[in-house]
Amino acid sequence: MADYVIAIDQGTTSSRAIIFDKSGSIISTGQLEHEQIFPKAGWVEHDPTEIWNNTREVIGQALSKASLTRHDIAAIGITNQRETAVVWDKTTGKPVYNAIVWQDTRTQSIVDRFAADGGVERFKPKVGLPLATYFSGTKIVWILENVEGAREKADAGDLLFGTTDSWVLWNLTGGTDGGVHVTDVTNASRTLFMDLETLQWDDEILSVFNVPKSMLPEIKSSSEVYGHAHSSSLLRETPIAGILGDQQAATFGQAAFDTGESKNTYGTGNFLIFNTGEEIVHSKNGLLTTLGYKLGDAKPHYALEGSIAVTGSLIQWLRDNLGIINSAPEVETLATTVDDNGGVYIVPAFSGLFAPYWRPEARGVIVGLTRFVNKGHIARAALEATAFQTREVLDAVNADSGVDLTELKVDGGMVANDALMQFQADILNVPVVRPVVAETTALGAAYAAGLAVGFWENLDDLRGNWQEDKRWEPKMDAEDRDRTLRLWKKAVTKSFDWVDEDVQ
Repeated sequence: MADYVIAIDQGTTSSRAIIFDKSGSIISTGQLEHEQIFPKAGWVEHDPTEIWNNTREVIGQALSKASLTRHDIAAIGITNQRETAVVWDKTTGKPVYNAIVWQDTRTQSIVDRFAADGGVERFKPKVGLPLATYFSGTKIVWILENVEGAREKADAGDLLFGTTDSWVLWNLTGGTDGGVHVTDVTNASRTLFMDLETLQWDDEILSVFNVPKSMLPEIKSSSEVYGHAHSSSLLRETPIAGILGDQQAATFGQAAFDTGESKNTYGTGNFLIFNTGEEIVHSKNGLLTTLGYKLGDAKPHYALEGSIAVTGSLIQWLRDNLGIINSAPEVETLATTVDDNGGVYIVPAFSGLFAPYWRPEARGVIVGLTRFVNKGHIARAALEATAFQTREVLDAVNADSGVDLTELKVDGGMVANDALMQFQADILNVPVVRPVVAETTALGAAYAAGLAVGFWENLDDLRGNWQEDKRWEPKMDAEDRDRTLRLWKKAVTKSFDWVDEDVQ
């Protein structure tokens, strides 16, 4: 039997292919960034063709670095940026417009239109999500209403929609030559269109949005064989057997399979997922109800999620827009040149505020500036913003679940930052734990694919792979914690109500 599984991780800033062995260890990685396109304030796009070309190339990189061929690969897993919407012509295989990224806020007027009858929680009892620009559904509507010829083509059955997992899968299985048009339950649960109970597209909601059902991919479980790589691929004939949206994949990679287990991923944004098992729990505190995973014919597992739009991308902003740092790791070095934040708080509401506030009209603010403040304080405040936002989401999880978290498992690129992880433990007042394999998003997709083809036998195999790498214990005294949290919450209120009808 083949000795490895490959995961395709199609993320917000880059596409990667990572090869894992049976112990869950990384054998090799290929990675390419893609362009971030900002046509207007609040608009964020990607070129789907660039993403697909990069995906093909990173597969080649990963195989080449490890001197492996398709014969060494047992299965392919896919994980992806979940709410980013791609609409393409099924005859030509070409996108009708750029991918509209999950961070994009252009669809606020569409949200307002649908919320006029029943409010933003109009569909939440059925789909677990409020009406928000974050989710794919409104992005599809925007494309159908604003791209010339799109409505006509969609009504004629010529257009397909998918989040980037579906786009990659369709192309990997042949595209116009028999491509498979499928998504899994976790990605489907981020569209505003899937009924959490039936795990099917909801005809009534599709009718309200005026989106033809023919555009949508078939909903499958997170772990089964969907198809095989096309003969034109380096991985030809290899089964594609796992799909999980990136945050659910990270949860799976952290082996948080059971009720009450959770993880927090530190990436472009931050996403905390709390496993509620086979029970659908509706949040009263601003969290999303979403699918955790579904393995083949087994019952689905649900989750509560706290989504934070801007964390790692705030550090990118310091680098690319302000030029305070030359590379992301430099932010820690700069932050440690000062003892504290100097009274500065950054609320990075670049795309409004997500959980637990859901304030689309909010915009980013830096408060507490004095002549004393230097760039070290700004760097420290940027890191602390990530930890503060996570604390607020965890407070909401504790309130909804009635169970206080005793430790937080973390993963993602920012967990290499010791200063951030220590402050996170301090502000939460619980230990923060990093696993040996921090690339848990790709690992989760590999696990789902490997389970489907028998590469791993069961969840116990995967639990046995998880190993602790480092633990941060809280050190901050209660008085300091309470004071800095109070000031953070005060800073957040300063970001509210910024966008008027004539201001974007």
